[in-house]
Amino acid sequence: MKNQTVIIIGANSAIAKALVDVFIADSNTQLILVSRNVDDYQHDLFNRAKLIDVKNYQECEIDAAMIRVKQVVTFDISNVFICNGVLHNQHCQPEKRLEDFTASVFTEIITANTITPMLWLKNLVPILPSSQNCKIVVFSARVGSISDNKLGGWYSYRASKAAMNMLIKSAAVELARRAKNIKLISFHPGTTDSPLSQPFQKNVPKGKLFTREFVAKQLLKVVEDTPVDGEASFLDWQGKDIPW
Repeated sequence: MKNQTVIIIGANSAIAKALVDVFIADSNTQLILVSRNVDDYQHDLFNRAKLIDVKNYQECEIDAAMIRVKQVVTFDISNVFICNGVLHNQHCQPEKRLEDFTASVFTEIITANTITPMLWLKNLVPILPSSQNCKIVVFSARVGSISDNKLGGWYSYRASKAAMNMLIKSAAVELARRAKNIKLISFHPGTTDSPLSQPFQKNVPKGKLFTREFVAKQLLKVVEDTPVDGEASFLDWQGKDIPW
């Protein structure tokens, strides 16, 4: 494999850590890890990785982080994984009824799942090479599919992922004109055994709760198999199309 740079944003998430384990073993890959918490990478095993820590995901911090990324890039950027996202936290839970919907929760969820990835994408495009193909993966979710929504509920999370998908779709239209070498992928990882899915795992059918290592392996296969075609793709962990 020729030399390449891979950027993983939101590198402290479960799937991101599994991706890191794959790429850190490849001596031809420069690995740049961006996260609010890089403590897990303060280890000799990750000496080759460039660590970019951010205080928060405010726009000014993202802008500053991407300036630092640009300064340390050694090879052409071939892959970017934007792993940011929130389903729940101490004060945000997926809504089961209309009465559960609040402006504060919606704002927090859509900021994390929609605005933050878009700000990363905005700053990434200008530093990507014009000749080398580059695939950018944004973590989405099947529940963000409008046409696939048969169950309702989860208003804020569904809306944030649907909005992210629309932004990815729109960006792909633009990039087809100005940066044909960039491929945008909205990726649904399935239900992964992680803190994000922990409260909901009891409802997962047998055999459908995946390890982070399995999801990372599937994602890398999806990325390898997906052509750079000037369009956005919304794909699941099997590489199958999900309706927008």
